Amino acid sequence: MSARANQSIIPGSPALMVDQAGSGELLLFLHGIGGNRSNWAEQMAAFSQSHHTVALDTRGYGGSEDYEGDASFDIFADDVLRVLDFFGAAKAHICGLSLGGRIAQRFYARHPARVASLILADSRPDTVDTRSKEDRDAFFNSRAKPLLEGKKPSDIAERIARSLAAPQASKDALDRLIESISALRGQSYLKAIRANLDDDYAGDVGAIRVPTLIIVGEHDTLTPPDLSRQINRNIVGSELVVIAGAGHLSNIEKPDAFNAAMATFLTRLPAIPA
Repeated sequence: MSARANQSIIPGSPALMVDQAGSGELLLFLHGIGGNRSNWAEQMAAFSQSHHTVALDTRGYGGSEDYEGDASFDIFADDVLRVLDFFGAAKAHICGLSLGGRIAQRFYARHPARVASLILADSRPDTVDTRSKEDRDAFFNSRAKPLLEGKKPSDIAERIARSLAAPQASKDALDRLIESISALRGQSYLKAIRANLDDDYAGDVGAIRVPTLIIVGEHDTLTPPDLSRQINRNIVGSELVVIAGAGHLSNIEKPDAFNAAMATFLTRLPAIPA
């Protein structure tokens, strides 16, 4: 039986909200750019039986406070450090999806000694976006224009959810994605998108030297499987799992397959030294 999740507030500026459940080695979940900590409900339920599971609301999302200034991956990564320090965890297993996967990679780059393993889901290498400025601006404007014209995230939620999910996604999965996107705070969402598109960090994913699992939905069109294969080729000893029938939100669309891949990976890892 899974442990009941409890909320905790990580003090600081901004204060950060997390759900936590279970005991043991820390397993931290980082949501995507249109998400929040509730996106990890199935994973929290499954892995709180074996780990101290924590799902974080990135600053400006969910129950975490808003913040002044621009978003950056260095700031997001240092927020992750605050979470580990709050719980007294010398190391953690870090699972990030999409934006969360880039945050996980940046956290490793800044604090490698604090990472026991990485699970990078539906993500891309944490390095300069090689798309043209025109393509990047077009993507930003597809999200920003309706909000800047006065629409709310809930007005564009269904369109975005359907563009991210696989064609065969269940109604329940689509409803959860729509609910998640509808709950976004417009300015924080746009700041995160801008950081994701314009970050100029020339990272080397090949420098990662911890056990790494890469998961991607078969029908992910936002971060296609080729990007995950690129990560897999560059991280020595990493594993790649392609989830059949899933789109960009593979943990929500196909939670059983996602959890099975995670479980197989985690059960093979050595214990974190005390």
